[in-house]
Amino acid sequence: MSTAVMTALQLRYVNKMFWRNPVSAFFTFAFPLMFLVIFTTLLGHGTVPIGSRLVNQSTYYVASMASFAVVTACFNNIAISVTFQRDSGVLKRTNGTPLPASAFLAARIVHAVFVAVLLVLITVAFGRLFYSAAVPTGLTLLRFVVVLLVGAGTFCALGLAITTVIPNADASAAIVNAAILPLLFLSGIFIPFGNATPSWILWIARIFPVRHFANGMQAAFLGTAFQWTDVLVVALWGLGGLLVAARHFSWEPRT
Repeated sequence: MSTAVMTALQLRYVNKMFWRNPVSAFFTFAFPLMFLVIFTTLLGHGTVPIGSRLVNQSTYYVASMASFAVVTACFNNIAISVTFQRDSGVLKRTNGTPLPASAFLAARIVHAVFVAVLLVLITVAFGRLFYSAAVPTGLTLLRFVVVLLVGAGTFCALGLAITTVIPNADASAAIVNAAILPLLFLSGIFIPFGNATPSWILWIARIFPVRHFANGMQAAFLGTAFQWTDVLVVALWGLGGLLVAARHFSWEPRT
């Protein structure tokens, strides 16, 4: 049996396990929409400057929550679930079967990307229906798909990479949230950057991939300038995450 076939079979299994945990699946899909409603209700009544344009804050939050959905579906879920499987011995037992390690990890990544795409579609439809947000079309849609797939793959790789520094499953949620939540705030996901934003925050945002990924997503929704350098930065972070995971990823429970 080829590796591709085993990956497809493992993907089917991962998908079944995901939907057989309805509480986890529900909150995976509910969080971005819940945050979208909260932020648009509290802060979505004005405009915000994005580049040289003024855009409605409600439309801004549609793009931001679509980005947030990808991060949570890929980075958070991969990091936490893989850590729990490692500490419960699932990874160790799996590594002792004929299933290739590449097929096991590829199935997890493909499924996370699939969930991320579903989340983005739901967020876009919700934003279009309730906030009249623009829907990407034509060349803009093509660029949007590239940004979405590169970003989803990158945050999956970073999710695998961060498992290398998580000591046990009990600490996984705390470490993952401590790593990503500050970046979400410092990248303008929850609070838009304005003219009064401190320069040190803008400097930090330019280093990490969240801001660059959000820029690419916003270009599709808000009509702002699209920069391939944003895609390149996100891809380089993904490559770095893959290298770290390949070097330090552990199939054995930590002692």
